[in-house]
Amino acid sequence: MDTKELNPKDARFDTRLSKEQKELFEKAVRLGGYRNLTDFVVLTLQEKAKEIISENERILSSQRDGEIFFEAVMNPKSPNKSLSDAAAEFKSIFS
Repeated sequence: MDTKELNPKDARFDTRLSKEQKELFEKAVRLGGYRNLTDFVVLTLQEKAKEIISENERILSSQRDGEIFFEAVMNPKSPNKSLSDAAAEFKSIFS
Protein backbone atom coordinates (compact mmCIF):
# COMPACT_ATOMS: atom_id res chain seq x y z
CA MET A 1 0.00 0.00 0.00
CA ASP A 2 1.24 3.49 -0.75
CA THR A 3 2.39 5.56 2.20
CA LYS A 4 0.05 8.42 2.94
CA GLU A 5 1.91 11.61 3.81
CA LEU A 6 0.89 14.81 5.53
CA ASN A 7 2.47 18.19 4.96
CA PRO A 8 3.27 19.70 8.35
CA LYS A 9 1.55 22.96 9.26
CA ASP A 10 2.22 25.66 11.82
CA ALA A 11 -0.81 24.78 13.98
CA ARG A 12 -0.53 22.18 16.73
CA PHE A 13 -2.98 19.72 18.28
CA ASP A 14 -2.18 17.73 21.43
CA THR A 15 -4.24 15.01 23.05
CA ARG A 16 -4.01 12.32 25.69
CA LEU A 17 -4.84 8.70 24.86
CA SER A 18 -5.28 5.59 26.89
CA LYS A 19 -2.68 2.88 26.30
CA GLU A 20 -5.33 0.75 24.56
CA GLN A 21 -6.31 3.60 22.22
CA LYS A 22 -2.69 4.27 21.30
CA GLU A 23 -2.04 0.60 20.57
CA LEU A 24 -5.19 0.40 18.45
CA PHE A 25 -4.29 3.53 16.50
CA GLU A 26 -0.69 2.38 16.01
CA LYS A 27 -1.95 -0.92 14.59
CA ALA A 28 -4.16 1.02 12.18
CA VAL A 29 -1.14 3.12 11.20
CA ARG A 30 0.85 0.02 10.28
CA LEU A 31 -2.02 -1.69 8.48
CA GLY A 32 -3.12 1.47 6.69
CA GLY A 33 0.31 2.38 5.35
CA TYR A 34 0.50 5.69 7.15
CA ARG A 35 3.89 7.24 7.84
CA ASN A 36 3.24 7.76 11.56
CA LEU A 37 0.52 8.15 14.18
CA THR A 38 0.28 11.91 13.67
CA ASP A 39 -0.40 11.53 9.95
CA PHE A 40 -3.02 8.87 10.66
CA VAL A 41 -4.82 10.94 13.29
CA VAL A 42 -4.76 14.20 11.34
CA LEU A 43 -5.81 12.66 8.02
CA THR A 44 -8.55 10.57 9.65
CA LEU A 45 -9.91 13.56 11.57
CA GLN A 46 -9.78 15.71 8.45
CA GLU A 47 -11.72 13.10 6.46
CA LYS A 48 -14.33 12.75 9.21
CA ALA A 49 -14.64 16.54 9.59
CA LYS A 50 -15.28 16.93 5.85
CA GLU A 51 -17.88 14.16 6.00
CA ILE A 52 -19.71 15.81 8.91
CA ILE A 53 -19.64 19.25 7.25
CA SER A 54 -20.83 17.84 3.93
CA GLU A 55 -23.73 16.01 5.59
CA ASN A 56 -24.71 19.14 7.51
CA GLU A 57 -24.63 21.24 4.34
CA ARG A 58 -26.83 18.68 2.56
CA ILE A 59 -29.34 18.85 5.40
CA LEU A 60 -29.35 22.65 5.32
CA SER A 61 -29.79 22.61 1.54
CA SER A 62 -32.65 20.14 1.87
CA GLN A 63 -34.31 22.35 4.46
CA ARG A 64 -33.93 25.42 2.22
CA ASP A 65 -35.28 23.48 -0.77
CA GLY A 66 -38.24 22.38 1.33
CA GLU A 67 -38.94 25.94 2.43
CA ILE A 68 -38.77 27.20 -1.18
CA PHE A 69 -41.10 24.41 -2.37
CA PHE A 70 -43.55 24.98 0.51
CA GLU A 71 -43.58 28.73 -0.20
CA ALA A 72 -44.24 28.10 -3.92
CA VAL A 73 -47.12 25.71 -3.15
CA MET A 74 -48.70 27.79 -0.42
CA ASN A 75 -48.20 31.20 -2.05
CA PRO A 76 -48.03 30.64 -5.81
CA LYS A 77 -47.27 33.56 -8.08
CA SER A 78 -49.86 34.64 -10.61
CA PRO A 79 -49.37 33.11 -14.05
CA ASN A 80 -47.64 35.36 -16.59
CA LYS A 81 -49.25 36.25 -19.94
CA SER A 82 -47.59 33.38 -21.82
CA LEU A 83 -48.88 30.80 -19.36
CA SER A 84 -52.37 32.31 -19.36
CA ASP A 85 -52.41 32.30 -23.18
CA ALA A 86 -51.23 28.67 -23.25
CA ALA A 87 -53.92 27.63 -20.75
CA ALA A 88 -56.60 29.39 -22.79
CA GLU A 89 -55.39 27.68 -25.96
CA PHE A 90 -55.35 24.30 -24.21
CA LYS A 91 -58.91 24.82 -22.99
CA SER A 92 -60.10 25.84 -26.46
CA ILE A 93 -58.55 22.75 -28.06
CA PHE A 94 -59.60 20.17 -25.47
CA SER A 95 -62.97 21.53 -24.35
